[in-house]
Amino acid sequence: MTTSMFLQAAEQGQGGGWTMILMLLAIFAIMYFFMIRPQQNQQKKIRAFQNSLEEGTRVVVGGGIHGIVKRIDNNENAIEVEIAKGVTIKVDRGYVFADNTGAAATQQK
Repeated sequence: MTTSMFLQAAEQGQGGGWTMILMLLAIFAIMYFFMIRPQQNQQKKIRAFQNSLEEGTRVVVGGGIHGIVKRIDNNENAIEVEIAKGVTIKVDRGYVFADNTGAAATQQK
């Protein structure tokens, strides 16, 4: 009786390689569709916003500083942002994001 139990266990373990490969592929597919792909789409939206910047647009700089775009320098890929009256800072275009505080304030009203 003990021998038959070992034989049954051995038979079940033989096909385990394919199920392991299928499980790994399923985990990778889930990771791709729920994590990687949405992040890529978000990055595309941010790049599109950064490329469509115009003077007067409200933005948030990477450090969390809010301001208004005053000048765009395409040669240096930099943007001058006014953070207070008469105070401007020069920031790389890659560190400028959309300012959603105005949209959030209108939704709360």
